Parts: sequence; C-alpha cells; structure tokens
Amino acid sequence: MDELVALYAEGDLSGRVTGVAARSAVRAGNLPHAATAVLLRDERDHLYVHRRTDTKDLYPGMHDVFAGGVVLAGEDPSGAAARELSEELGVRNCDLRPCLRYWYADEHASYLAYVYEARYDEHRCGPVVHQPSEVAAGWWLSTADLVTRLADPAWAFVPDGRATLGRYLRQARRSTGGFRA
Repeated sequence: MDELVALYAEGDLSGRVTGVAARSAVRAGNLPHAATAVLLRDERDHLYVHRRTDTKDLYPGMHDVFAGGVVLAGEDPSGAAARELSEELGVRNCDLRPCLRYWYADEHASYLAYVYEARYDEHRCGPVVHQPSEVAAGWWLSTADLVTRLADPAWAFVPDGRATLGRYLRQARRSTGGFRA
C-alpha cells in the first residue's frame, strides 16, 4: 500500500502543508515534503549509528545516524519522529527534544527536516530492536569516532544525514561551547 505523504511549501520553514501525494509520487517527482530525523544519544553521550538495508528506497546500504522518515498526511512532525524511532529502532518512551528545522534538497529528496534528539535509557525506552526491512546493523559510537569515520570517503554515509549532523554539531558547539566525545 502506497502511504500518503504530506506535501509542504518548498523553502517555507513555517511547516505549511500544501497537499498530499502518494509516497511513490513524492519519490518519483522529488516533491517537497517533510521528514523527521532523530538522533539517539545514550547516557555516555554516544550516538546510535546504523547501516540501512540494501532494499531501502533512498540511499540503500549506506550508514546513518538518524532514525527518521517522511511525515505522513495528517501527522504532526513530533508524532512522526516518535513513530519512526519506534518503527526503525524499536525504541519507545524516550524524551524527544526538537533541535533544528531546515530545508534539505538534493537530486533525490527535497524536504523540510525536523531534527530531534532522543535520550536513550534502556530501562525506560526498551532495547534497540532493528526493523529488518530498514536497518541491517547498528552500534554506538562516540561523536569523535563518528567524525573520524565520516572523514573516510570509503565509508558510505547518507548525504542528508551528513548535512543534518553537520548542522546539529555546529549548533551544539555554539550552545554549549563544546561537545563531549
């Protein structure tokens, strides 16, 4: 079944919905929509990194540090973020904190990115359990180790995740004067 995705006014940061289209039409026409990106951070400040399955419709087989996906018709971004975190990583009841919002666009995607951080506590959020159709493998990395891996051009990382992580880290450095590795 083709999900219905909310369409957004391109470049408009207010989050104004302008219509609805089937997910396949959004992908085929690179239609402007909204998507969530949730960074999962544990008590040691490590980030959960995963490798996407080879069957994903966008950036298959690449690494990512965000759980996320499209905002469906009638769904608010916070609800979509919680849904995607639960669907992809099996994690529930984590506190979601909005971090930033911006437009991302490349030849494959054009979306208003709603970026969140989730603090992970296994006792409260449950174990990380991958959705087999979306996540092939995953592990925790320090921010410093992730940045080192991102510097390796042979390590395939989703372009939108790379752009979003860069914005997130720059914002974190400005607001805290540094970032724990």
